[in-house]
Amino acid sequence: MTQSQAFRTLASTRVLPQILAAALLGLFIVYGVGFAPVSAVHNAAHDVRHGVAFPCH
Repeated sequence: MTQSQAFRTLASTRVLPQILAAALLGLFIVYGVGFAPVSAVHNAAHDVRHGVAFPCH
């Protein structure tokens, strides 16, 4: 295995955890914050959901 192949393998193994972390953060923001009982947090998430055309009601 050459050095560039080893670097590509290492780089590709680091991408998956980053993608999963970003997906979990996104789910938390949409669902966790969106259903929060605190009015200000809920309203902010509600406005963002409307801004990205996410159905919420």
